[in-house]
Amino acid sequence: MKRTQISAIAIVFSTLFATQAMAADNAPLTREQVKAELVQAVNSGNVVVTESGLLAKDVFSSNFPTPQVESLTREQVRAELAQAIENGQTLVTESGLRANDVFSSNYSQESVVGKSREQVRQELTEAIDNGLFDKHVSA
Repeated sequence: MKRTQISAIAIVFSTLFATQAMAADNAPLTREQVKAELVQAVNSGNVVVTESGLLAKDVFSSNFPTPQVESLTREQVRAELAQAIENGQTLVTESGLRANDVFSSNYSQESVVGKSREQVRQELTEAIDNGLFDKHVSA
């Protein structure tokens, strides 16, 4: 036998055995397992009930319990409220304005970091040198 034939036979056998190994993991479900999955799907509302593909839990939401959402403790809510009041994030008008918008002098303002005097002078001299700024500006 030639070397290429032996290689081809080895590839065929390895493919055959690899396929069988993967098929062993995907054993078919028993009748009892299928029935148990169906009962679980019906109880949780994960069964299609309309032609458009809606699930039972979406169509008849009152018949199925909603999942529990993690809620905040009373202390956490009070801490968030205190911080919102301190920062002026609470609504004070019917139009939806916040306290820090209506009474801005009562709350600390965010400081905007600008350029230094030297940086502005340097940019001005560069603009004048490049001809981007007319030297004779009338006030």
